[in-house]
Amino acid sequence: MRILVTGGAGYVGSHIVEALVAAKHKVVVFDDLSMGHRQAVHPRAEFFKGDLRKKADVAKVFKKYKFDAVFHFAARSLVGQSMRDPMLYLGDNVVSAVNLFEEMIKNEVGKFILSSTANLFGDPTKIPISEKEAITPGSPYGESKNIIERELFWLDKTVGMKYACLRYFNAAGASLSGRIGEDHRRETHLIPCLISAALENKKFIVNGNDYKTPDGTCIRDYVHVSDLARAHLLALKAIGLKSRIYNLGSGKGYSIIEVIRTVETETGKKINFGFGPRRAGDPDKLIASSARIKRELGWKPKYSLTEIVETAYKWHLSHPKGYAK
Repeated sequence: MRILVTGGAGYVGSHIVEALVAAKHKVVVFDDLSMGHRQAVHPRAEFFKGDLRKKADVAKVFKKYKFDAVFHFAARSLVGQSMRDPMLYLGDNVVSAVNLFEEMIKNEVGKFILSSTANLFGDPTKIPISEKEAITPGSPYGESKNIIERELFWLDKTVGMKYACLRYFNAAGASLSGRIGEDHRRETHLIPCLISAALENKKFIVNGNDYKTPDGTCIRDYVHVSDLARAHLLALKAIGLKSRIYNLGSGKGYSIIEVIRTVETETGKKINFGFGPRRAGDPDKLIASSARIKRELGWKPKYSLTEIVETAYKWHLSHPKGYAK
């Protein structure tokens, strides 16, 4: 297939591009490089620089190529920022998706894979969280993904667009190839921040220690980005006749303190950490039930938290300045 990957220069997107190329698909990456890196784009993928918020840019890439499917990763994704500036998310994320959908309909592209989020479940009633859990977004970021999921529901009903919504529970780690990893211009993800704190002997501030968990810190489910990539390829094969929604995680939860101890073990360095105020929009615990995708597609995660940290640490050692090396 020829596949359009929006945000394919970003962290998760670049890993999915690597997997798609390995599976012999023809890939076109669409990215404005505001958050991604040109160096992260696989050398066998074509690159198109553009802004999804601009209809003309989106129309241009669809005019140049005939696509069989679209994978959508390009989005603002910071929970805290969305609480401070909600329209960046309720505006930009939704408009970008709408522009994509309009061109897909015009050009009769009928398959769509959405990078969704566990932040749909702002206040879960049952842990682990299944796809049957009520949608109560924990932030404007989560709400933007919910809006896009609902748009997809109606596009399936009205024009027959088949989709898969893949709801991640904390993507982490780095490619086993060693070629790509996690490099955000302003890093907010826990594991790379902890690795930087360990390597640079910087103090790390934990956001809150008064959550309803055994050690008072948030519990989250971490899934290796390569495991996510396999799930995307399985979902692409599965949506020929039926749209699908899957929660993706390891099914195991780790508190921030437990992750700190794992990073300390893998790096051999003690982390100097303290506690600060809670981050707005953070629930106490988010752990995925991936029973549906295991049952229907045979997917299950291969990599443990230890292996996630190990691959991330190796990438950071080989790329001490990220892609600027």
